[in-house]
Amino acid sequence: MRNKKLPDKTPDMKTIIVPLDFSVDSLKGLEMALLFGHKCPVKIQLVHVQRRHDIPSQEEEEYRQAEKKLEKYVELFSKDLFEGSQISYIIKKGKVYQEVVGQAEAFTDSMIIASTHGASGFEELFIGSNAYRIICATSRPVITIRQLPVPHDITNILLPIDIAIDSRQKVVFVSALARLFGATVHVVTFSESTNKKIVSRLNGYAAQTIEYLKNKDVPYVSYSLTGADGLNDLFDYAVQKKCELLSVVNESGTSFADLILGSIAQQMISKSPIPVLTIRAKSRTIKDSFSTFAG
Repeated sequence: MRNKKLPDKTPDMKTIIVPLDFSVDSLKGLEMALLFGHKCPVKIQLVHVQRRHDIPSQEEEEYRQAEKKLEKYVELFSKDLFEGSQISYIIKKGKVYQEVVGQAEAFTDSMIIASTHGASGFEELFIGSNAYRIICATSRPVITIRQLPVPHDITNILLPIDIAIDSRQKVVFVSALARLFGATVHVVTFSESTNKKIVSRLNGYAAQTIEYLKNKDVPYVSYSLTGADGLNDLFDYAVQKKCELLSVVNESGTSFADLILGSIAQQMISKSPIPVLTIRAKSRTIKDSFSTFAG
C-alpha cells in the first residue's frame, strides 16, 4: 500500500482522519479539520479509498489521478497551519467505512471528520441508513457535517442532556474541545416528558455536568427544553444561539438495526442544521475520562 510518508508520531500530536472522494461535499470534512489545524498541532490525514477494477491499467491510472489531486490538496492546505501541524494522505482499497475506521484506529489518539454526502464510494457509505456505519464501527469520536456551510470557528457547543445515563459521557471530550477553541458549552436538558421524577433526574444530570465544567474553567450556559416538541426545538435552539457543534452519544448495547430505526442520535446526525460530534458510549461514569483530543 503506497502512501505519503509521515514523520515519526509524537505523543502529543493528535490525528484527524478525513475521508475524501474529491466531491465538493467531501471537502467539507477537510475544511472542518482545518479548524483544528489552525488551533493546535495536529496531523490531518486524507484517506481516499479507491475502487477495485478488473482492468489493472485502469486501476493504476485512477491511482495516479488520485495521487495528483491529493498532492495538490496537501500543498494548498498546508499553508497557515498551527506550528507543527501537517497534512498527509493515504490511498487504500476496500470498503470505505472499514478502511477509514481501520486507519483511524491505527493511531492512539485520533478522530474522524467526514461529510455525510459525497460521490462514488461515499454513496454506499453515507446515503440513507448507511450513514451510521462508520460511527457504529469505530470507538473514535466522529464529527459529521451535512450539506451545510462549514463554520469559521467553534464558539458555542450544544451539549444536550437527556434521561439516558450514556448522555453524559460526552462531557469530558466536549470540555476539552471547548478549552481548545475558547468556546461556551450550552448545557441543555432535553425531554418531551414533564414528569416530575424525570425532570428532577435531568436537573441532577445537568448539575453534575455544570460542576465538571466549572472545575475545568469552561464557560457555560444552561437551559431547559423539558416538554420539548421533538428534536425541532433542540435544532431551533442551536440556530438561535449560533452553536457550531452539536454533541451526541452513540448508545451502547443496541443492535445496528435498532440504531437505524429508532436512535435519537441517528436522527440528530441526519437532520442537524450544524455539524455533529458523535462519541461512542462506554460503560463508564461521568468521572471517567476519554482519551481527549485536546489533551
